[in-house]
Amino acid sequence: MAEVDFTQVFDAAPAPLAVLSPELVYLAVNRAYEKVSGHSRDELLGREVLDAFPGGPAASEAVALRTSLERVLAERETDVMGLQRYDVAVPGEPERLEERYWNIVNAPILGPDGEVRWIYHRPEEVTGFVHELRKAGASPPRGSRGSAIAKMLAIEAELFARSREIQEVNQRLRRAQAGERQTIEGLRRAMSRQREVVADASHDLRGPITGLQTRLQDALIDPDTDWRRIVLAALQDAERLGDIVSDLLELARLEAGTPPPLIESVDLIHLVEDELSRRHPPAVTITMRERPGPVVVRGSALQLARLLENLMTNAERHARGRIEVSVARDDGWAVLEVVDDGPGIPVADRKAVFSRFHRGSDARRADPAGTGLGLPIAREIAHAHGGTLHIADNPTGARLVLRLPRL
Repeated sequence: MAEVDFTQVFDAAPAPLAVLSPELVYLAVNRAYEKVSGHSRDELLGREVLDAFPGGPAASEAVALRTSLERVLAERETDVMGLQRYDVAVPGEPERLEERYWNIVNAPILGPDGEVRWIYHRPEEVTGFVHELRKAGASPPRGSRGSAIAKMLAIEAELFARSREIQEVNQRLRRAQAGERQTIEGLRRAMSRQREVVADASHDLRGPITGLQTRLQDALIDPDTDWRRIVLAALQDAERLGDIVSDLLELARLEAGTPPPLIESVDLIHLVEDELSRRHPPAVTITMRERPGPVVVRGSALQLARLLENLMTNAERHARGRIEVSVARDDGWAVLEVVDDGPGIPVADRKAVFSRFHRGSDARRADPAGTGLGLPIAREIAHAHGGTLHIADNPTGARLVLRLPRL
């Protein structure tokens, strides 16, 4: 099979063709492009395409072309411009412009990485067609000159109107396609999250289910089994299963945007004091570092108590001997901090700790029955109340900071 010299084919193509860089600089033009543009190849190569228009990049013609080329770069799709009037300098008379009409197609040429490597630029001149319309209107049968001119002008106006309509339809199609892409991407992310949830839930549910099955099988095989011990162990497995299912349901409800129950004014100071009064871990000292006046937010007392409980449980799991809780005001925000003196959370892991079922090795050793859903639930509750929950820098230990809009 004979090889094709595509350089020669490109140069001999009857249609005007140019190849532009992503910076909109001429990289190649063929002979037909030289002819219609009125510029030689040497004059064009290395020059920005917008500079070739009369008036430079600020001219209205250049603005329309720039918009089309930028759209090709951004969307990586072909852009067909409507009928455009771009005047060209008369050869030998650079100060005099000649009226020209064009249909222009700009298309991306993608590289292996899917990014735009070059832009294919094809201006097709239709000046002759427009002039023929005018000629038909300028030489009408006797007695019908006025009506013919009016008809010609109407046809010309119709051409421009229809070209503008095509551009508007193209823009609407692009917006619709962009919306579809966003919807598809959102569905893809939702499906990915769903697969992750199913995989993670299966992993964490498998442990207590397997333990429950093993204990019951051993009990059936061994007639001398201590049934009370087996039942107590099975009850613990069942309670862990219940905790995981409850947390998953709560997380699903929060992510679905279900309105929180019973919205009311909640004083974070009272909320913290109530939570601290319930907790008496023997190995950890819990203190409230500050007690300012009332720090009131609007929300669900039940959910905010759940959020604080999850933060405290997480701190107890990692603390060596001390936990500090503080509540403060910061302009229009209420700020609650829970700080422990444990090993802390590395910067690289701060995003992961808010993922479902994420549990560090120290957390698994300290609390094997944990679900790994406490912090994800806490963050979702914060978001549902218009706030944020993040991990801040701290010299020692972890520092979790909750910010909620203050009344």
